[in-house]
Amino acid sequence: MEAHYYNVDIEWKNDRKGEMSSPELSQKIEVATPPQFPKGMEDIWSPEHLFTAAVSSCLMTTFLAIAENSKLEFSNFECKSKGKLEQVEGKFLMTEVILEPIVTIKNESEREKAEKVLQKSEVNCLISNSVKSKITMIPQIKLI
Repeated sequence: MEAHYYNVDIEWKNDRKGEMSSPELSQKIEVATPPQFPKGMEDIWSPEHLFTAAVSSCLMTTFLAIAENSKLEFSNFECKSKGKLEQVEGKFLMTEVILEPIVTIKNESEREKAEKVLQKSEVNCLISNSVKSKITMIPQIKLI
């Protein structure tokens, strides 16, 4: 497979806030310094949120592809995630991303397959494989 490129443009607007866009997408996203830092802003996506979201959303999209290929019958996928920012040797690092995926199945007979698909998704998530942060997954399978 040849290389793919994903274009993202950032434009500063004011204070510690900018706007993120892509020539490939119609939606724009405000991005700012998080409120934990000087002059940080509340209620706006930060690079730290976007980093965490990249890992979490990659798990989901990887899960959806593997579930389809595995013919897993599920009724819902959701994932809470938490990115951990720490200062290590004088530098700020996103040291860990904790993923808490919940897969809802209708039949108990699908539980083992759902667990395997989640584990395979974690191993094959290209964003997780691209970062040096620790990725911790705490999966849950629900039966409705």
